[in-house]
Amino acid sequence: MSGGAITAWAVIGIVGGWLAHPVVEAWRGVAPVVTWAQPMLLLLIAATLGVTAWVTHRQLQVRGERIEAHQAVNRLVLARACALVGALLAGGYLGYAISWLGYDMSTAAGDRLVRSAVAAVAGTTIVIAARLLEHACRVRKPDEN
Repeated sequence: MSGGAITAWAVIGIVGGWLAHPVVEAWRGVAPVVTWAQPMLLLLIAATLGVTAWVTHRQLQVRGERIEAHQAVNRLVLARACALVGALLAGGYLGYAISWLGYDMSTAAGDRLVRSAVAAVAGTTIVIAARLLEHACRVRKPDEN
């Protein structure tokens, strides 16, 4: 997966997240609330991807075991999809956090900004873990050590 594709999805997320605040607030009268559940769920997904990457790396690279072709393809597709979605989510939450800059941080705006920023970091960890899983799925060439 190219870094350009991940960056493009992140930029789309930033614009969408930044626009979500004024658009939803104008439409519903109140901006979306970000609870601690969102960043915690994203961190759980990142941890799951990280463990899968570690297990895959140990299987293929360290112990030299083989896995079924469909398992390898499934893990690779999972990694690529999660890298793109993680970038989109990270950008979306970052854009939403940016949209709250300049507001009184002692109000709900401060909570939204902090929780959105933590969710953006969690989305970034999804991208990192997905890239590690993608790298772990690579098959060594016979002449590599």
